[in-house]
Amino acid sequence: MYASSYLFICNFIVEWMSRSRNQYVITPKLAAVQLDLLFKVYGIDEAEKYFNELNHILLDYPVYVALLNCYAMVKYVEKAEQVMECIRKFNSRCSMPYNVMLSLYCTNREHVKLEALAREMQDDGIVYNRLTYEILLKGYARFDLERMERLLVKMESVDWDYINFHTYATAAKGYLKAGDSEKAYALLRKAESLTGVHGGSSTYLSLITYYAAMQRTEDVYRVWNLLPDLAELSNKYYITMISSLEKLEDLDGARNILEEWEGTNAAFDIEIPNLVIRAYCKKGGVGDAEIILKRLMDAGKELNALTFSHMALGYLKDGQMEKAVEFTKKAFLASLPSWKPNLIVVSACLEYLQEKGDANGMQEMLMLLEKYDSSKDGIKDIIQRFSSNEKSKTENRNKTAATGDFYIPLFSSISGGKTS
Repeated sequence: MYASSYLFICNFIVEWMSRSRNQYVITPKLAAVQLDLLFKVYGIDEAEKYFNELNHILLDYPVYVALLNCYAMVKYVEKAEQVMECIRKFNSRCSMPYNVMLSLYCTNREHVKLEALAREMQDDGIVYNRLTYEILLKGYARFDLERMERLLVKMESVDWDYINFHTYATAAKGYLKAGDSEKAYALLRKAESLTGVHGGSSTYLSLITYYAAMQRTEDVYRVWNLLPDLAELSNKYYITMISSLEKLEDLDGARNILEEWEGTNAAFDIEIPNLVIRAYCKKGGVGDAEIILKRLMDAGKELNALTFSHMALGYLKDGQMEKAVEFTKKAFLASLPSWKPNLIVVSACLEYLQEKGDANGMQEMLMLLEKYDSSKDGIKDIIQRFSSNEKSKTENRNKTAATGDFYIPLFSSISGGKTS
């Protein structure tokens, strides 16, 4: 909604400027604004066309910077580099175009070019600002932890004002990806002490997520207990906490957080109980998931396809194939376009129905699967695998006379042999 309104306003301004261009003098700054707006509304081709039609008087620094931004947005590295060469000729000491190129190199993971441009800025006296440090820190965290360390030392000694929670959190993430959890933990505690855990919701959520990734269960609960009145928390806090406890395999803890949420006045969101149901079902605890499901049903809450799909997986793992089939069908019937069926579960259910000789049950599930999206490779393969073909009809005439138009191979159950 907001994006469409923004584009509508941009389009209105572009049209107004086009109609009124004879009523005011075009300056390089105005040309840069119009180029930027044309890009936002019509795309890079129109922006290039406008740039190429400008007379040489208007081809000044602001216009080149605007074009550079456009190329960076669409990740046209070579064209952006050509424009950057033109920008260098203006001998501006502004870091903004350099930051654009640094960001582009960082996004494209062109680490050699990133470091070369950073050295150029230092050699030419282009002063780093907060954004420069953020881009470089993010890039170095990916490919060169020694450079990241040196950059942190420089920031702490020269540009302390640019350091915040996210500075240390980004560096911690770099160490975490490299497998150095001790250094990652030390930096994250430093980030936490720097902010005093008063950096807003994103700070709390980031700390919980990072500590979970480090397998620091005590710290996850410690930060959770630092939160304000739980009755006032939004659902995203509970989603983050439950997801983190799932990573820590603390399923009982996740269930306790779910029960805390149920005692608040927060708006009902099926995603929250679904997270706990999924966690139990993945770990073979379908019985615990059933308790949550019954509580939801008794309260008259609306379930969705994911609820049923998670339960079907749990029943499959527990060898309760009749229930796995039942809940897989429920998932299809409750599905929305964004939902994707668990094809492993679907395939196992079809194998089970084949082993039983339940042609009607197979046909029903195949029809549900085909209505979902039979063009997708995985779904298409399952339909072709389990649907009848002329060869199987001919070779298995007696068998199909009793079971319908479906060939029945040997059943190889994922659940380890249980069939009920």
